Amino acid sequence: MDRTELADFLRHCRARLAPADVGLSQGARRRTPGLRREEVAQLADMSTDHYTRLEQARGSRPSRQMLAAVARALRLTGDERDHLFHLAGEEPPRSQPTTEHVRPGLLLVLDRLTDTPAQVVSDRGDILAQNAMAKALYGDASVRPEAERNVAWRYFTDPAARELFPAEDRDRGARAAVADLRATFARRPDDTRLAALVRRLRARSEEFSALWDTHQRRRTPRAGTKRFLHPVVGFLELDCEVLLNPEHDQRMIVYTARPGSRSHERLELLRVVGLQDLIRG
Repeated sequence: MDRTELADFLRHCRARLAPADVGLSQGARRRTPGLRREEVAQLADMSTDHYTRLEQARGSRPSRQMLAAVARALRLTGDERDHLFHLAGEEPPRSQPTTEHVRPGLLLVLDRLTDTPAQVVSDRGDILAQNAMAKALYGDASVRPEAERNVAWRYFTDPAARELFPAEDRDRGARAAVADLRATFARRPDDTRLAALVRRLRARSEEFSALWDTHQRRRTPRAGTKRFLHPVVGFLELDCEVLLNPEHDQRMIVYTARPGSRSHERLELLRVVGLQDLIRG
């Protein structure tokens, strides 16, 4: 691990970012360009002290998960992410059948969507990035253990996640979640991480196991209408658009409401409530 070069690289990458580049407000006048250390730490879901130590060339060797989180927070390109891993004495995640690295351009689009929920999800269903509205709608995935930041895992193991949808839609949602995983498993039967997820779900949920044994699958996630029962703002009927990134087996899911509808009004209320929660947090 080259602590000096790693620290210099992190400082350089932080200095070139403006708050607007990562979806943050400018706030009070800044004495130096770029993000503050605490802002990078917040985006990477790590302590400010830990990140500061890395920039001061005195931190412990970061884990691969932490390196991936810092790469996303600093909006690194694929080449820059690889360089970050090398500086930390780690091999970049080249051999993985899918990657958790979200391209900076995709993150920029995510950050600019301030009035509608949007999140980036891998084809395994792992939630890789969320904007503030998605956190207000679905809950903040970053506060959960890494193994639980998965759409299917939450749907089949967390009753609160299931209750976010009307009762008459839940069976269809369960079948769709399993069909998505089946399609991914058919493309990548040697994906050990996906196989481990399936094993854990089969052991935890009889419903999942039964649906898995039907061998139903669909090629790509579908756009359409999705209904929610949010505990604060109530019923929402939202149009769902799925933007695919085939190169990295990722998808951006965006939810919008028809202008003038009750759902549009409630989505605006959710935006206000979500911002208030972030400020209090």
